[in-house]
Amino acid sequence: MSIKRIEPGARMSGAVVHGNVVYLAGQVGDGKTVTEQSRSALAEVERLLVAAGSNKAKILQTIIYLSDMSTFGEMNAVWESWIDPKNPPARATSQAALATPDYKVEFVVTAALD
Repeated sequence: MSIKRIEPGARMSGAVVHGNVVYLAGQVGDGKTVTEQSRSALAEVERLLVAAGSNKAKILQTIIYLSDMSTFGEMNAVWESWIDPKNPPARATSQAALATPDYKVEFVVTAALD
């Protein structure tokens, strides 16, 4: 089976396709609030999924990291307005120290191809 790397860099690729599955690197967004960062990061998730030949209706699993669990409701409001309501993925959310203190949320997505 071939492996396709999307937007490879020195440290990581934006996404990797293997077989009929696409694995996205953790996506963080711009902005000062969890709402702004969630919107920005999910727009990047959507862009990478399309680049890989998939879409948000094909998301199998998402792992979400929050720097502060008290923002869970704020992130969920963005998430619930973004996901395909007919095809919600398996999901886990936990609190974690992210790469920099400026990051408030990170999304790690695995999806099927179209």
